[in-house]
Amino acid sequence: MFALETTQNVPLSLSEDGTIRVTGSRINLEAIVYQYEHGDSAEAIHESFPSLRLADIHAVNSYYLNHRDQVNEYLRDQEKKGRVVRDDIDSDPGVQIQS
Repeated sequence: MFALETTQNVPLSLSEDGTIRVTGSRINLEAIVYQYEHGDSAEAIHESFPSLRLADIHAVNSYYLNHRDQVNEYLRDQEKKGRVVRDDIDSDPGVQIQS
């Protein structure tokens, strides 16, 4: 008789710096969600990140859809952290920005 597994592991890992990445890769959650939110299918995302398994991309998208509020809060926090880093760089007189 077939046994139905009702739980699956999500292929996401939290790194030491607080970034969520697809397990076994350097690809962050933001990259997958960004493409998904801009209308890309899992297959199109896979074309951008061929090192990922298509099943893992589907799993990440499913996680996002099931935890949208928490993921969006994480994304807002990541954006704030990014702004702080950019502001620090912009305010450093030793940094020369080339145009």
